[in-house]
Amino acid sequence: MIRGLRLAARLVAAVGLVLVAYFAVTFVQIWLRGREHATRDAAAVLVFGTTEDNGTPSPELTDRLSEALALYRAKRAGYVAVTGSRQPGDAYTEAGVSATFLERHGVARDRVIVGGGVDTWQNVESVAPALLRRGLTTVLTVTDPFHEYRAMAIASDFGLTPFPSPVADSPTVHYGLWRYYLKETLEVGVARVVGYQRLSEWTARTALRG
Repeated sequence: MIRGLRLAARLVAAVGLVLVAYFAVTFVQIWLRGREHATRDAAAVLVFGTTEDNGTPSPELTDRLSEALALYRAKRAGYVAVTGSRQPGDAYTEAGVSATFLERHGVARDRVIVGGGVDTWQNVESVAPALLRRGLTTVLTVTDPFHEYRAMAIASDFGLTPFPSPVADSPTVHYGLWRYYLKETLEVGVARVVGYQRLSEWTARTALRG
């Protein structure tokens, strides 16, 4: 009996160590990816949505759009794809606000691809068909550093070839940054096992029940 308990305890400890190592490696990969900045050009910039304020980009969204605008003006990409739908109570979508911002700053309307989505999977899903129809298979992914790894992984799932272009100094980093990295580590770690699409579906069902 005692021997069996000791064996079970060792097994639990071993599994625990494997899980800790797995998520530790995942964290390091996310951290390192967020520090990469691609130097090559791409067919399009892919901007991941975040909050807007009654038709005006939030500081976080403004930073992402400014990064995308700089890439476009430098001719690093010929199109900009914007994503993000509206949150409950909002009158505007994140993608719509983003498109308006870019057009006001000189990006031609026919060079902006407008998507939607309430999470990262849906963001990419909303614009990938339009990108692929145009033959735009390479993208510079613009988002916060802690989100870059997951954003690129999901873009790859949709047949795109992503290159990192995280924002340099997002206001998000000033608000409990460790929590964002912890959240990303958990989500990426789980998604590698179950798939990013399934994780998106689980999250959506949980939100509906909430």
